[in-house]
Amino acid sequence: MKKILHVFILLVILLGIFYFSWFSPRYTVPILVYHSFNYEKGTFFVTPENFKRQMEYIKKNGYKVITLDELARSIKDKKSLKRNKVVITIDDGYRDNFQYAYPVLKKLGFPATIFLITDFIGTGKGFLNWEEVVTMSKNRIFFGGHTKTHFYLGSMMDEKAALDEIIGSKKAIEEKIGMPVDYFCYPGGGFNEKTKALVAQAGYQGACTTNRGFAKFNRDVYELKRIKVTNSDAAKPFSFPAKLSGYYNVFKKDKNPY
Repeated sequence: MKKILHVFILLVILLGIFYFSWFSPRYTVPILVYHSFNYEKGTFFVTPENFKRQMEYIKKNGYKVITLDELARSIKDKKSLKRNKVVITIDDGYRDNFQYAYPVLKKLGFPATIFLITDFIGTGKGFLNWEEVVTMSKNRIFFGGHTKTHFYLGSMMDEKAALDEIIGSKKAIEEKIGMPVDYFCYPGGGFNEKTKALVAQAGYQGACTTNRGFAKFNRDVYELKRIKVTNSDAAKPFSFPAKLSGYYNVFKKDKNPY
């Protein structure tokens, strides 16, 4: 009996050492990424009902939604945040963002950042118009650049064209909403070191990828990894809580960003 107790104590000590020396320092504030809110099949779509339930889960369970800017500033300042924070981002700028996501976010008082493909805005074809963008910008919805045409910024890119896409997206949004646009999102998550330099040169304060890249724990504000939320999370009781845990990416393999 005494031997079993000693083994148990040793196991507890070893687990404590593992947690505090290796696991705990790898905590990362989760940045959730959505795309479209409708009933199509595929990993880019979340039903309005599932999105509403997910946001209500965040509220009910004491998580605090912070802006992408708050997170980026904490990283730059090397400031630790309480482990109940989460950031919400949405890519591309589909009209269903205004129709379904915005009312939920506004009601709950949650900020979010929507990354716009600016040449698509106001064209119809399922995308937001600028009036909707301006309306949301007055209610804690922030906007970021996502290039003008969803231009891929990984390997073999035309540097001049890339810079035009990166700067053009920023300028177009700023002209419409009358506010600075400080954050960028790499289309398809593709980027390289030159891309990151171009984004910084354009005046952005940080940039998001998908789950691609090698900066696993978000120490680089120009390479912020995010966690995709899908409809399948609703069918798995522990999936969404796991994505909010801050440890979701610890055991995921790095993906080449190029």
